[in-house]
Amino acid sequence: MTLQFHQFAYNSDNYGVLIHEPESGETACIDAGDSAEYQAALNRTGWSLSEIWVTHHHWDHVDGLKKLKASTRASVRGPEGVDGVDDVLKDGDKFMFAGHVVEVLHTPGHTLDMINFHIPSQHTVFTGDTLFSLGCGRVFEGNPKMMWKSLQKLMVLPKDTLVYSSHEYTLSNAQFALSVDPDNADLKSRAADIEAKRKANAPTVPSMLGDELATNPFLRAADPAIRAHLGMAEATDAEVFAEIRQRKDNF
Repeated sequence: MTLQFHQFAYNSDNYGVLIHEPESGETACIDAGDSAEYQAALNRTGWSLSEIWVTHHHWDHVDGLKKLKASTRASVRGPEGVDGVDDVLKDGDKFMFAGHVVEVLHTPGHTLDMINFHIPSQHTVFTGDTLFSLGCGRVFEGNPKMMWKSLQKLMVLPKDTLVYSSHEYTLSNAQFALSVDPDNADLKSRAADIEAKRKANAPTVPSMLGDELATNPFLRAADPAIRAHLGMAEATDAEVFAEIRQRKDNF
């Protein structure tokens, strides 16, 4: 049975997602940053929460975890060290949800505990704060080399994979992307589309991985045009990525 996805906004720029299998009634959610907003999403859909999947420990992803867990009696899957997790997950783990295999990808960099959830049968991945639409997470606890290796784990997924990231950052990401990849026709077209969507207050998440590979500079460290623009033709991909990340931090 095909899974249903319901994305909703909370806080100033966060996204939560409910994942529902109609036949069994099983429902999971990605993170739990605001228990009231998650409960409101459950009320709108009429779904009953079975599981909570935590990507990392930052407050805007776990502040509502204890309350949501208590009110729904949902079990919690997530990385080690997050209070309330029942099933501790690590890189390469797999688990079943409503008849679907879910693969766990450890993607440290933004935080050391960051994990992503890939559902191959649905061509869908939940990337938390690792990969954003036209961006990637700021490197807080890891280092750029670590973050680059994490992004490479996502880059090899099928191009038709739908990427659900956790923040609406795409407009500012597009503006930055054009500063390091100014001659990319695909990027220019996508940036215009993103601007129109945000003017209409429409979400830019999820995005397609194939589009990210073609336009997201954080995934394009090997691209000759970007390397030439940065004056880094002979640098390693990891070094180019680190330069792009530093520029974004100061953008």
